[in-house]
Amino acid sequence: MYPASFKSKVKHLSLALFAAGTLSACSEAPQQQAGFGMQPANVSVTHVSTQSVPFNIELPATLLGDKEVEIRARVPGLIESRNFDEGQYVKAGHSLFTIELKPFELELEKAQADLHAAEANVAQAKREKNRLERLKDERSVSKRDFDNAVSAYDISLANLESATVALNEAKLDLDYAQVKAPVSGIIGRERESQGSYISGPTVLLTELTDTSTMRARFGFSEREQLAMRKDVELGKLTLPNNNEFDATIILQDGSTYSQQGKVNFSDVRVNRFTGTSELQARIANPNGELRPGQFVRVQLSGAVRNQAIVVPQRAVLDNGTGKFVYVAADNEQGMKVALPAPVEVGEWVNLNGQNMWIIRSGLQPDQPVIVEGMARIFFPGMPVNIAAEGE
Repeated sequence: MYPASFKSKVKHLSLALFAAGTLSACSEAPQQQAGFGMQPANVSVTHVSTQSVPFNIELPATLLGDKEVEIRARVPGLIESRNFDEGQYVKAGHSLFTIELKPFELELEKAQADLHAAEANVAQAKREKNRLERLKDERSVSKRDFDNAVSAYDISLANLESATVALNEAKLDLDYAQVKAPVSGIIGRERESQGSYISGPTVLLTELTDTSTMRARFGFSEREQLAMRKDVELGKLTLPNNNEFDATIILQDGSTYSQQGKVNFSDVRVNRFTGTSELQARIANPNGELRPGQFVRVQLSGAVRNQAIVVPQRAVLDNGTGKFVYVAADNEQGMKVALPAPVEVGEWVNLNGQNMWIIRSGLQPDQPVIVEGMARIFFPGMPVNIAAEGE
């Protein structure tokens, strides 16, 4: 049991603490009220307007040579020599491999001899036909003998044609034995070495790539193409003639390749596995800076987004459920307050060195969008003070 004097002291202390808490609460009430009347946030706004802006598309791409040729021998034989250094530039017509020539030279000589024999047979058959023709007129030879002479002459002519074809084939085989580059370009590594026997076209000898012009191949999703077609139909988008977009190559380090190309092919088929259709652009490569197999990004330009609403990238915020901007609007008391406006954004566009969002819906022309000072806006409807305005 506590003495009565101690209970009395505790009671007086409790009353004192209650009184002190009440006074503290009364003194803080004006401060809380003042918190709701905080100073307006200083912001800058830009008035929404419409303008035509470039429409660019950036996609991953793979580079290929303009011509990529598999070098194969058209005739069988032993590889007598290799006539190039791996990785060097060769001109069209340069002999890359030499198949042992002696067998083909002998075949050529035989074909020439056969041709001479066929020519001699034609001359003999012609003389015999002419002799019997004179005798036939004198009725000194039977019609059958004359017809046989005519047939022998016709056969000799056919044999001459066959011998001529055989000679041309022998010349062609001799030429094929000197395996030549069909195009100019960079030669790859040898696949078959000197001294190897090859059976003919089934054996790959090396590869040749024409790199004077490169092809960039890339896929374009069907969903994006449908969206573009819809915008074209609504007049919101203008595409280049024949869809010949300008193509700019962006390398792995982010640098831009100096030469610009053109889209020259668009596949009508859609890949059922990826949902994309294949496009191709050709780009000049005079100095060989681009190489086959490189992974790059290709930027397509030449289209125009008509009467588009654009706002600075920094003005568009994300609250986790979607993107929005703050609009400076008048409340019921006539004060300027920051109200969130949900927006649907399109692609980015760079205007005068500044990244901008295309706003597809959610804003109207002349609306004042807050572009600076969003960090000072602590809640929707917060009073704002417009410190600067732009168009």
